[in-house]
Amino acid sequence: MSALGVPHRRIESDDKVRGTARYTADQRPDGDGVVHCRHVGSQVNRGRVIAVDVESALSHPGVLAVLWHQNAPALDEVDDTELMIMQSDEVNYRGQIVAAVIATSPETAQAAADSLDITYESSSDFDNVLERDHPDHYAPEEVNAGFPTDARRGDPEQALSDAAHVVDHWYFTPAMHNNPMEPHASVARWRHGDGGGAEVTVWDSTQAPSGVQGDLATMFGLEPERIRVIAEHVGGGFGGKGSTRPNVVLAVMAARHLKSTVRVVLPRSATFTFVGYRTPTYSRLALGADPQGRLSVVCHDTMQQTSKIVEFVEQTAEGTRHIYRSDHSRTTHRVAALDVSTPRWMRAPGEAPGIHALECAIDELSYELGMDPIELRIVNEPDADPATGTPFSSRNVVRALRVGADKFGWEQRNPEPAATLVGRKLWGTGVALASYPALTSPSTARARANSDGTFDVSIAASDIGTGARTVLAQIAADALDAPYSAVRLHLGDSSLPKAPGAGGSAGTSSWGFAVDKACRDLHYQLRQVGVPTTALEVTADTADDVAARAQMPREAFGAQFAQVSVDVDTGEVAVERMLGVFAVGRVLNPRLARSQLIGGMTFGLGMALLEEGIPDHDYGGFTNENMADYHVPAHADVRNIDAIWIDEEDNDLNPMGSKGIGEIGNVGSSAAIVNAVYHACGVRVRDLPVRPDKLQSLIDPALRE
Repeated sequence: MSALGVPHRRIESDDKVRGTARYTADQRPDGDGVVHCRHVGSQVNRGRVIAVDVESALSHPGVLAVLWHQNAPALDEVDDTELMIMQSDEVNYRGQIVAAVIATSPETAQAAADSLDITYESSSDFDNVLERDHPDHYAPEEVNAGFPTDARRGDPEQALSDAAHVVDHWYFTPAMHNNPMEPHASVARWRHGDGGGAEVTVWDSTQAPSGVQGDLATMFGLEPERIRVIAEHVGGGFGGKGSTRPNVVLAVMAARHLKSTVRVVLPRSATFTFVGYRTPTYSRLALGADPQGRLSVVCHDTMQQTSKIVEFVEQTAEGTRHIYRSDHSRTTHRVAALDVSTPRWMRAPGEAPGIHALECAIDELSYELGMDPIELRIVNEPDADPATGTPFSSRNVVRALRVGADKFGWEQRNPEPAATLVGRKLWGTGVALASYPALTSPSTARARANSDGTFDVSIAASDIGTGARTVLAQIAADALDAPYSAVRLHLGDSSLPKAPGAGGSAGTSSWGFAVDKACRDLHYQLRQVGVPTTALEVTADTADDVAARAQMPREAFGAQFAQVSVDVDTGEVAVERMLGVFAVGRVLNPRLARSQLIGGMTFGLGMALLEEGIPDHDYGGFTNENMADYHVPAHADVRNIDAIWIDEEDNDLNPMGSKGIGEIGNVGSSAAIVNAVYHACGVRVRDLPVRPDKLQSLIDPALRE
């Protein structure tokens, strides 16, 4: 019996329940010998650091050192210059690390950091607010992941002019913050090794141990083999831990300065500053269709922000290029460089804000046409990728819509907006499509057969709470034709075979490919030699395999359904039901898959109704840098939510036939909710989040009588 498709619970679940799973902040490699470092963030948004009162801070009992640009260890430059902390006097955004205090206890470090006297030369001339027509916007050379900045087919401007029905609106999504449950943390130990060279061990809450190892090696002028990065357990990331962040650089810098072991744990407020956030976006959607609903033209023009330190341009309109059939199209990306920290990856980058805007516009077009929103989407289902003309490896969008409509009870829906009032609540339903690229990156893995019949499988992957340990052990057991219980999975360590980070919904596909290859090779060798008297080991590299499969367009798809109620008096929205129907290839572990999909859908609920980073116009940064003022869904907000999937196997991507599921649940779910709000109360909100104050004054007063 195959180990794949079995709903095994997570290997580490007992440790997490008992509290014995060690996250980064729990690591005490030297016991009480670990010292603590607390960063000091700039209190000005733009300017220079003139002086730091180091002597006063050092007079505090327990304070060991104060770092700032005058005495911080010099770093070799990397592409991500936001990592070059305390290398000059320049301040580029409020909250930027300008100093750090190292002390014998976290309380002492915090107190000394809070009282550290820093003199600034500040400038009030800064720009930290994105406008959709920002005067300094420009077209980048390319957008994230190497996608083209602009793309066009046909004559979209003329097609819009000729279309019988046109929808043309701007949609806004605010800045959003990753905020995983575990704040960013790093513990670094700097020692002299054999031959007198430095040996550095780092425990880091990262999605990418191999990537952090490479960056630290470059910055500190060491061979990668001299640095070991360990991520034993990671309490979520959502992209915010997907690349090297300043906290780990600070930990290694402090450890080098003291030749000691140093712990850095960021306070929650710091997760709103220099570890990344989703850029705010403006999207103009202009759709043209004939009276039967057939799209003739799709235009998606976007505006977003980046920092003046590092260019980061989210691929907001990229997903729109591949969804609907049309003879004419235009997609563009424009960006404004502001005096802000750099936006970064956040769950479903590009697709989350971009498909949200597209699917809201499609919903508006359905009302313009007097056409059912599901039927409008089916009418415009393409036979091949609209951007390239290449057939999809698999695409079950229509089936997902039909299955979802039947399970959700769509046929009972009154198509008229604001037509279902029950007591003091208006009820409505909405739908949206979901899509996300099915990606695979090259990886390596090692498999070893032991003489006692057990197997050890090793890979430098990172389990960020998704269940990677479990599903990779299942893949290994299947490839080895061995019991699942006979496999021990080792990950979260850069000393293991190199692997890409957890991101882009590509973890299982990339790591699993390498694990499958190594284990199948090992299984073949075992069939030749029998039970080994000593350990037999195989290492696999999938670089050539991945390159050979790179050309075919592969995507995961889904259909999102939502039912909401809107309080007619207050405008308060409650999401009563959500259903996601997904086509995501072969599901390797149903228990883990459902958890990921529901988590993504909940993410979309927060995006639709709650989450909003509010820029501070006066001082820079955000005004709501805490979890009291930055709202995310609580249990009471998530009432009845379900995720199902269509049986689908796509072996063009990887030997397991799977597609990524970590992010597609987050795509389209916000649009389904917003569309349901319009159907419930007749008010269309085009700027997220949908707050009660945006609805209350616009709900038809006659409905309150």
